[in-house]
Amino acid sequence: MRGKSLFGVTIELARDLRHSFKGSFQARAVAGAVATEMRASSYRVNRTEADIARIAGNSLCIGLQVKGSGFLHAGRDQVHAVGGGDITINYSDLPYDAIPGNEADFHYKMLKIPVDYEVMLGQATDDLFATRYAENNSFALPFRALFNALNAAPGRLIDPARDVTHIARLAMTARGRLSPAMPEVRAALRTGLCYAAQDIMIRKKSRQNLTPAAVAKELGISLRQLHVVFEGAELSFSRTLSSMRIEEAKRLLLAFPALPVTQIAYGCGFDSLATFYRVFAGTYGMTPGDARAEDMPPA
Repeated sequence: MRGKSLFGVTIELARDLRHSFKGSFQARAVAGAVATEMRASSYRVNRTEADIARIAGNSLCIGLQVKGSGFLHAGRDQVHAVGGGDITINYSDLPYDAIPGNEADFHYKMLKIPVDYEVMLGQATDDLFATRYAENNSFALPFRALFNALNAAPGRLIDPARDVTHIARLAMTARGRLSPAMPEVRAALRTGLCYAAQDIMIRKKSRQNLTPAAVAKELGISLRQLHVVFEGAELSFSRTLSSMRIEEAKRLLLAFPALPVTQIAYGCGFDSLATFYRVFAGTYGMTPGDARAEDMPPA
């Protein structure tokens, strides 16, 4: 089976696999870019010159192979083995051929960013054949954190338009088109590091000893650099962490009415009940007990 009109690509699926094929596709706009997610049975997909002529994209594409593996044949006789966790970066209107491995299905996310002269800082994108991104320890963490934030549920982003611009510049840097020393790229790295720091805080917010120094150490940056990173966020490090903790505390208060307030407060990382009550009242304008009473159905 061949499909000629699916998102500007040609797909191929063997006849004996048609009956068992399954798949889902989601797409949403993110400040001019498009974030997509696909889960489906494995199939071969290629973008031919005819596909490009029919549906041009003129976009920079950043893809994450969450699950599944295979081989990516790009231009100039380049072949890349792609597996779970690998990122690819390419211009949308160049041919490629993706051949799946032995897995029965795959999971794939992509961010498609329209080419813009100012966003790309004047650098060309139209010769960027599909290539697997080679990891760089100082670069990969902020790059992946920003990509994940842009593909997460709406509401996570600090500044969607800025974040799309910054992920595009990081992708261009990863492909060697921009210098990491450029002020615009350093700003993009700070944005990525801010989301990477938030990822650590989300995972470890219940730990009372979660300090800025501990997060900075895990990120591989200095404490001063961490505070600079949070200058571009809505809240400081301490207020961001406090907000995460109090939000989780309220969720637990309402989800588990029998759970003692003290247990929730300390379990969410607060080091004292006084601090917990003060932050809760400042955030929600009521006490934890009032929040529970308000949530209870009428007798």
